[in-house]
Amino acid sequence: MIDPALASRLQFALTTIVHIIFPVMSMGLAPFLVYFTWKDIRTQKPVYEQLRRFWTKIFAVSFVVGTVTGIVLEFEFGTNFAAFSTAAGELFGGPLAVEGMMAFMLEATFLGVFVFGRERVGDALYMISAVAVGLGTWLSAVWILVANSWMQTPRGYELVVEEGQTVVSLVDPIAAYANPRFPWMFVHMQNAAVLSVALFMAGVAAYHLFRHYHWEYPVEHPEFWETTLKIAIVVMLLTAPFQVLHGDAYARHVAETQPQKFAAMEAVWETDSYVPEYIFAVPTDLDDLLNPRAKEIFGIGIPGGASWLVSGGDPTAEITGLNEFDTQAPPVAIVFWSFRIMVALGFWFVLLAFWAGYRWRRGQLLEDDLLHKSLMASSLLGILAVEVGWIVTEVGRQPWVIQGVMKTADGVSPGLTGFEATLTLVGFGVVYLGLLTLYTYVIARIVRAGPPAIDDPSVDEPSDRPASSDSATTAGGEDD
Repeated sequence: MIDPALASRLQFALTTIVHIIFPVMSMGLAPFLVYFTWKDIRTQKPVYEQLRRFWTKIFAVSFVVGTVTGIVLEFEFGTNFAAFSTAAGELFGGPLAVEGMMAFMLEATFLGVFVFGRERVGDALYMISAVAVGLGTWLSAVWILVANSWMQTPRGYELVVEEGQTVVSLVDPIAAYANPRFPWMFVHMQNAAVLSVALFMAGVAAYHLFRHYHWEYPVEHPEFWETTLKIAIVVMLLTAPFQVLHGDAYARHVAETQPQKFAAMEAVWETDSYVPEYIFAVPTDLDDLLNPRAKEIFGIGIPGGASWLVSGGDPTAEITGLNEFDTQAPPVAIVFWSFRIMVALGFWFVLLAFWAGYRWRRGQLLEDDLLHKSLMASSLLGILAVEVGWIVTEVGRQPWVIQGVMKTADGVSPGLTGFEATLTLVGFGVVYLGLLTLYTYVIARIVRAGPPAIDDPSVDEPSDRPASSDSATTAGGEDD
């Protein structure tokens, strides 16, 4: 049987990696839906109603699956990490409770109006419901990241002994919940979610347009996909460069507050200056590929790049090596490779956005089949970037579950056996992968079906707009 601490960490990692897909889709789609709803109400153009209805389906499915998979994560704090919950529950439980009572309830309540109420409420209330759903989605991220960021840079607490056990006591809520890491995590995560959804939208639109214009496949509503692609490109042009610039500043903040994590991100073992930033790197021994303690790598790097990054402009700045820290280093190989993948994807998204923008400006957006293939191939890479970024954040913090306060091994439930932890690991693995497969199947069906045809009164899916007064009058006149 697997060690209960390792099995618990694997289980939480697995469930989080699957779960994070759904809130990313929800958070990323939320501002799009607010915009589509506003344009639909303001312009009454069929394409915006199509955009709202089509992407609302994907949002609703993501919300439902995200709720199911997210609730389980909170139970895992009690089943697998009871010692952590007992020690930090006073501080950690507050944000999670507020997230459930305020953000989730706001989102769930108005989602019912937003999905089913278009024919039953006026434009103003319907617009309010769209904003409330988006606000609830983003507030959920606020409280989740408040809790997680406190684990990265804990503030506003003191350690006290209660019934013979050392626990965290909240003494300054503002310092704790407005800790230094929170704004960095929130901005980086939300921008990543919007960028990920823009990439997904661009990939889906490129798929339909490629089939229509290059394979001459009869695709209904090509104008819908052209509009989708152009909106996605605009958002990519705004979010992709910002993500790279913000990530650069975020890395300096990590170096200041979690120097051991930053050393793992750069695989710096000995304290040194003029440290290169590796653009390409491979282990010198294949065994090191799976060895989290790999020290030797062959790389092509920018001389002084990592030192420049940590100092904000000085290529000779010193970086503290992993060997200088008293605690065990995090799994360096996982953090190092994940960070490289995330950075490489970030620069690829910038290139892709400007490539698409250039083709659009030249009037060749629908003619570049290589661009369309690249957009299709990149449709899920935003999600991948979020996954590896989250791995850098969580694995890089190890061996601490609360940085400098409590180690992960000390937070595992004391009575948990290896058999129990392994059994639940396998069980959750099967269930979560099953849910992910089902989610993928449903989303693929929605994408293949395309938008509803609302401009033709003979189709099965008529407009869901409330009947206008003019229409009602006309209908009444005909009856008369």
